[in-house]
Amino acid sequence: MILPVYLYGHPVLRKKSEDITRDYPELQQLISDMFETMYKADGVGLAAPQIGKNINIIVIDASPLASDDNDELKTFRRVFINPKVTYNSEETLYTEEGCLSIPNIHEKVDRYVDLTIEYYNENFEKVKEHLTGTKAKVIQHEYDHLNGIMFVDKISPVRKRLLKTKLNNISKGRVSTSYKTKI
Repeated sequence: MILPVYLYGHPVLRKKSEDITRDYPELQQLISDMFETMYKADGVGLAAPQIGKNINIIVIDASPLASDDNDELKTFRRVFINPKVTYNSEETLYTEEGCLSIPNIHEKVDRYVDLTIEYYNENFEKVKEHLTGTKAKVIQHEYDHLNGIMFVDKISPVRKRLLKTKLNNISKGRVSTSYKTKI
């Protein structure tokens, strides 16, 4: 089932999410719905707060970002339950990103080049993974959502002031998207 994506300004996006247990009600259906919602919106990642649930779940499918230079993204499809970043590199990369909850805005953000993350997969099996490059960037963006942080919080105050009208319009639902949204 395709769920509405909550837009910038909704309080659920600013709350810190909570861990879940393996007996979370209808977990597999929720994961399936999250992937379906993400695909409908042409996203590569979706965190549970973006569908109105303050629980620690992220789905990612970075295959649309794959290229001849970066073909390992073709198979980067994951479910992250209760993720914890346990290591960040000192080196960062300043690249452009966007967000389904902040449609039509793209800005450059500083992200760690690599990290280590521990999580449970969709079968509630413990996983520890070292991610680099685009994989690390995508998970950092989604991981921030679990902590009530949005990518516009990481841009310069000057850029954020320049975006103020657009952000206010998004928070009032004055934005056009190809997917269902909730303000």
